[in-house]
Amino acid sequence: MTFNDIFKSGFLENISSITILDMLLTIVLSFGIGLFLFLVYRKTYRGIMYSAGFGTTLIALTMITAIVILAVTSNVVLSLGMVGALSIVRFRTAIKDPLDIAFLFWAIGAGIILAAGMIPLAVIGSVCIGIILLVFVNKSSNTHPYMVVLSCTNHDAEVKATEFLAQNVTRSTIKSKSAVRGAVELNIEVRLKEDNTDFISILSEMPGVNSAVIVSYNGDYMG
Repeated sequence: MTFNDIFKSGFLENISSITILDMLLTIVLSFGIGLFLFLVYRKTYRGIMYSAGFGTTLIALTMITAIVILAVTSNVVLSLGMVGALSIVRFRTAIKDPLDIAFLFWAIGAGIILAAGMIPLAVIGSVCIGIILLVFVNKSSNTHPYMVVLSCTNHDAEVKATEFLAQNVTRSTIKSKSAVRGAVELNIEVRLKEDNTDFISILSEMPGVNSAVIVSYNGDYMG
């Protein structure tokens, strides 16, 4: 076996199986689509604390997926090895918002479609998905849920406060109630008639009411 025979393996042949132009085009397009995902995620984020790290992950995930699929499509043996390698990966990060899962699948799907050579489908599909999310997620609604945390001194004050609250909102639902000697605390989900929370100030000044707090939340409740 000569020195040239040693390097006549598939390794050097695989180097030329993907052209430099294909590599650069895949990287640039995947970055562009990933950046578009990042901007849509930032515009449609509904949580309390925005995570810039997750938005950056969408860009990286789109590019990584496109590069991996581009390598897999050039070698059938590599595709089998890639399946085995990725099967040992375990993700431990909890996804709190279902919309985040949609963005993750969007990034992975866009990378796969792009690397498969279906560039128009990847670009047009991403634009359509982004427009749909921007329209429906950011759609304003007067039925946005709020939580009212109400603290009362006794049962009579509780009844009067809840009746007053029901008159000033379209719907109220008690989510939790805790009572100790001399104090009753209620967590009530409400839907406002209008974008006006002045009734909370009146509610807090009622006899027997220690405090009244209104908090906006995304509708998820763990009870």
